[in-house]
Amino acid sequence: MLLKLFKNQWWREASIIAVCMALLIFVIPQFLYAIGQGFRVGLLGRFMALGIAALGIDLIWGYTGLLSLGHGIFFALGGYAFAMFLLLQTDPLPDFFNANGVTELPWFWQPFGSLPLTIAAVVIIPALIAALVGYFVFRNRIRGVYFSILTQAALIIFFNIFNSQQKWINGTNGLKTDNTKIFGEMVSSIEVQWIFYLLSLFGLVGAYVLCRWLTGGRFGRLLVAIRDDEPRVRFSGYDPTGFKVLVLAISAALAGVAGALFTVQSGIITPKAMDVGASIEMVIWVAVGGRGTLIGAIIGTIIVNFAKSILSEQFPAVWLFFQGGLFLLVVTALPDGIVGWGRRDGYELLQKLTGKRQLHTYPQVDLDESLQSERTMEDQ
Repeated sequence: MLLKLFKNQWWREASIIAVCMALLIFVIPQFLYAIGQGFRVGLLGRFMALGIAALGIDLIWGYTGLLSLGHGIFFALGGYAFAMFLLLQTDPLPDFFNANGVTELPWFWQPFGSLPLTIAAVVIIPALIAALVGYFVFRNRIRGVYFSILTQAALIIFFNIFNSQQKWINGTNGLKTDNTKIFGEMVSSIEVQWIFYLLSLFGLVGAYVLCRWLTGGRFGRLLVAIRDDEPRVRFSGYDPTGFKVLVLAISAALAGVAGALFTVQSGIITPKAMDVGASIEMVIWVAVGGRGTLIGAIIGTIIVNFAKSILSEQFPAVWLFFQGGLFLLVVTALPDGIVGWGRRDGYELLQKLTGKRQLHTYPQVDLDESLQSERTMEDQ
């Protein structure tokens, strides 16, 4: 019975996710503390938060073909929203307001005194801005490299706005959260950081399940069709504009959640999160792991960021050269990313080494479970 369930794709994925969650909760943190590397538990929590943003980018780039170079906007909006909530929990009027001659809390800060409103803002504000921008862009059928240029231009605009608002959001200094409190506990304490580690893990799993659900059915096939041949989708009677606006809004909401979780674990959010390089790095994570795979976005994020952390510690003067070499290797030798290579060339190599190479003939394809389920739905 268990073997039959494991052969089912959904049950197999659920089992793998459950095992990974158990390792990340009960095994890996204890192991890192045991070898004197406990600080890497905090890094892992941040990288899992970044993985949520990477899933959003894979959703719009890997599946829909929309290369966004401006996701730092949505990431920073989520981070600023949660940082504002934390600051107001500690001081009704944060210190930088007094330093800039502000004696009353500005009106746009006031809703962030409420946790439910803050959580809603973390998700809704990035999604609304993305939907608004996406509507005007996609309605005019702007796509390809022009869409990428527009998102990067929007990123520069938001960066300059946030960077110049010293009076209202502390400008280039950003908002620090490490000395704030939440529910009476210091945010920087081990107990609170562990809670946000778990929230990052469950948020990452939830984001993966959401993206897997969106891409696993007809909606996902429509996104792939838009990516591969948008004019043909229009000729088939669909209007891609609404679908692209929706998927961009979902992707932005995921980036906002990632920004909030990352900020509370890193202790600060600044306009640097909207730097062009930061948004390009998000795309690189997906490319390294394998775009259009979802799990590749998570793997790429964790590998690249841990490599960045370790290399910068061991080789502080030249670590950027190692990082650049890694990216060049992926682009030239692994154009489909790590997961893409593993599913194709890596799987074939394993079969050759084990002597169990099989030919995928038509009858084998015809017996595929997903194809059988589609035929059943069509017959009904």
